[in-house]
Amino acid sequence: MRNRQIDHGREFDWGRASEDYAKYRDIYPERFFQEIRGLGLCERGRNVLDLGTGTGVLPRHLSRYGAHFTGVDISENQIEQARRLTKEAGLDIDYVVSQAECVDFPDHTFDEVLACQCFMYFDKTKIFKKVHRLLKDNGHFCILFMAWLPGESEIARRSEELVLKYNPQWTGAHMKRVMPQMPEEAEGLFAVEQAGGFDLDLTFTRDSWNGRIRACRGIGASSLPEEEIARFEEEHLAFLAGVPEPFVIPHYATVLNLRRLSVLKGEGS
Repeated sequence: MRNRQIDHGREFDWGRASEDYAKYRDIYPERFFQEIRGLGLCERGRNVLDLGTGTGVLPRHLSRYGAHFTGVDISENQIEQARRLTKEAGLDIDYVVSQAECVDFPDHTFDEVLACQCFMYFDKTKIFKKVHRLLKDNGHFCILFMAWLPGESEIARRSEELVLKYNPQWTGAHMKRVMPQMPEEAEGLFAVEQAGGFDLDLTFTRDSWNGRIRACRGIGASSLPEEEIARFEEEHLAFLAGVPEPFVIPHYATVLNLRRLSVLKGEGS
């Protein structure tokens, strides 16, 4: 995958990081899922589509409330891990390998569509029209994001600096609290029902934090040669060896919950 607005156009592929992603990125605390539930989403009997599902983290945690989930991801490796983890958990979740903008379901199939940590990768000129078609009347499109705060954690800051040393094109650094805004491409198709953010403190060990960083776009999913990734990890582990564990990394999460509007002329086509 290549996007001029992400990593200055450097190629990345989440499939390269799938094993680490499955092991180290299922880190959302219970409050994160309760925030989603607090919006009235994922209720029993609902049909929910999770775009950019990765290893199926959201469906695997939220299906316990009774909704039926379908997870979609562009990476075959990610979907392979999602299916493995879902089978091990004894859950019933469907998965499809597809680009989000090209996912093929009949119109008005889903009550809700979720997109977590992936919305930045979508073509905004296409995704809102696609989701509008897929949603039932008054359905919801919920866009979620969570990031660590390097300005409030020396560990996160030092880890970021090391990622940038090996991959200076990475644009995932220096995250701050920013309130979500509805993109202009959604105007006329959706209305904002809820928009906000909240703080989360996540606890890590040296191993789990190293794995979390290795599984980020700047390292594991990047086009860095294996020997460069190995050198990064050696240096990162050397830094973490001096950090008492466990330790807390402050994070910030955002929620943008959009309600589908009826469009008389062509249903948003």
